[in-house]
Amino acid sequence: MRLVSDAEDSFSTQTFPMTTEEMIEEYGEMKVELPNGNNNLGDVFSRLPDEQYESPEEAMEAAYGMLGEEAIGRKGYSDRDPRAPGEQDSEPLSL
Repeated sequence: MRLVSDAEDSFSTQTFPMTTEEMIEEYGEMKVELPNGNNNLGDVFSRLPDEQYESPEEAMEAAYGMLGEEAIGRKGYSDRDPRAPGEQDSEPLSL
């Protein structure tokens, strides 16, 4: 998953360190489009009060880490689960 390009590009040109409050002031209205809705960066960073980010990478990592469950595509889905009883095995396909 990738946060909106505008945010990533803006973070890379920003002077760091920045506090949570500064991130919210600067980027709070930027939208993050998610599989099950959208959010704005102000809401995301407000979950991390009193933090300081030393680099753009650290700020992006924090933002990714604080996205809610609306960022999950199919919750609980895994294509690695074992076959259910009664399902036929098929030959694995090489992609």
